[in-house]
Amino acid sequence: MQHRGTARRRQKFQQPSEHEAEDTLRKVLIANRGEIAVRVARACRDAGLCSVAVYAEPDLDGLHTRVADEAYALGGTSPAETYLDISKIVKIAREADADAVHPGYGFLAENADFARAVIGAGLTWIGPSPHAIEVLGDKVKARLIARAVGAPLAPGTDDPVRDAAEVRQFAAEHGLPVAIKAAFGGGGRGIKVAWDMSEIEPEYESAVREATAAFGRGECFVERYLERPRHVETQCLADEHGNVVVVSTRDCSLQRRHQKLVEEAPAPFLTLEQNRELYAASKAILSAAGYVGAGTCEFLVDQNGTISFLEVNTRLQVEHPVSEEATGIDLVREQFRIADGEALGYGDPPSHGHSIEFRITAEDPARNFLPVPGTITAWHPPSGPGVRLDAGYTAQTTVPEVYDSLIGKLIITGATRRQALQRAGRALAEFQISGVPTALPFHRAVVADPAFASDSHLGVHTRWIESEFSASLTAQDRPQVTDPPDRERLTVEVGRKRLEVIVPRRAPVSPRSTGRPQRVLRQAPAAPAGDTLISPMQGTIIKLEVTDGQQVRAGETVVILEAMKMEQPLAAHKDGTVTGLGVVVGQTVTSGETICQIEG
Repeated sequence: MQHRGTARRRQKFQQPSEHEAEDTLRKVLIANRGEIAVRVARACRDAGLCSVAVYAEPDLDGLHTRVADEAYALGGTSPAETYLDISKIVKIAREADADAVHPGYGFLAENADFARAVIGAGLTWIGPSPHAIEVLGDKVKARLIARAVGAPLAPGTDDPVRDAAEVRQFAAEHGLPVAIKAAFGGGGRGIKVAWDMSEIEPEYESAVREATAAFGRGECFVERYLERPRHVETQCLADEHGNVVVVSTRDCSLQRRHQKLVEEAPAPFLTLEQNRELYAASKAILSAAGYVGAGTCEFLVDQNGTISFLEVNTRLQVEHPVSEEATGIDLVREQFRIADGEALGYGDPPSHGHSIEFRITAEDPARNFLPVPGTITAWHPPSGPGVRLDAGYTAQTTVPEVYDSLIGKLIITGATRRQALQRAGRALAEFQISGVPTALPFHRAVVADPAFASDSHLGVHTRWIESEFSASLTAQDRPQVTDPPDRERLTVEVGRKRLEVIVPRRAPVSPRSTGRPQRVLRQAPAAPAGDTLISPMQGTIIKLEVTDGQQVRAGETVVILEAMKMEQPLAAHKDGTVTGLGVVVGQTVTSGETICQIEG
């Protein structure tokens, strides 16, 4: 951990006195958005620290900008010109007189250059050292460390592969299926599985594209893919005094497109020996890397109980709340303590219950979890015993199309897993959201599915949703598209200081009007009908799978869109011949735009 000045030893955070100001955390800039920015801002408030939010133009009215003590505009819309712009964020941190930066998860959270820039600006970086990020964030190097300390490992390449031919060579030696994985980054992006030799080349190309788009680097490595595995991980904390603890295990097997939807802590139905192996391997890996901060070691557990190390995430995880609820440890405040130089002061904590997290995403499970941006028109969350909601949105806020689809996380805790499941069924039934499709129907179905809700075993695995989930779900109404609020810039003076402010534009008031600006509503595009294949959402064409005049069958991929940070195959809705294919790779299409005709 890099710090300004000497190591600090404050046991409780509060507003520092004049003499303490240079030696303790006072003001934290949160280099993120959405629910994690809200979560960190609330932890700052609990700890007596000031919080600073940053926001892109689509997040002007974002909840995180209102929860934080201060908010600064990044200027721009895309991730590259906002939340991924290192110089902008560091500049704002200095202008806001922040003395620390918390990166949240995603965006720059695992970027060693960002960590160096923060430290170089004389600020405290609330995260692991740049060296640890580089060593463990590179999955190839992390595997080498895991092998060196004796952690369990499936066969894999020691270095990134150069092309699809090397993937085929590995598959010929070790067998199928094989996983092609981005060497950098996380969050399930840049991971593809080839089950047949014919799938290797397109899956390799897709993994490289996703990795490049998400992390700026396309290197991939290959490993033997374990069939029907569980995804089990350990939440860890490490301080600069050499102490490493495992806070809890978690099971994150319920995934779609290799991205998690449901997580729980502690991981159920593991043997004592498996727990011992997970704890020992995690501590050995982090100790060998000189790790300091919060981090997660991820593993796969196959049907026979064999454990294989997967990767280390050098940041706070989306699913961290289940570990907090199961143990009573506030992981964000522990990050503050560790960044302030304090020793952890405890060993591996026991669990005092069971907690399950349900990711509430703006996706339609009945349409293959298609992400759909839009404005939330109604928001009625549940409450009661054991219910926690970490959300980045509320009623009348908009889920933008340029960022991911996560709206919030519903975390349910009980004395036992059975009690947590019972409470989850009730809370999910209470939770009502209108305006955008959500994953709620899936969650309501899965808590009643014997494969997940059994008292004796866990019958789900990382591909269970795609291969075995059979509940019938109804497609949700597509949202209406609302025009963004009209705004104007005004110049004002406050204490003789000139400021520019942005306010809603006041609509002309007619004698019979209410005096309120009227919002324009347009019906969302209809589903494909007749011969026309339309785009269900705004996105960028990243690959054409067909040509004009080609025969296709219903379900075959026509084009691949990149939308809301994920690749979305757009399939033919009927058998026929492709005509009028006018889109090209790199083109941005809008929701409802015609892709082609399929005649026949």
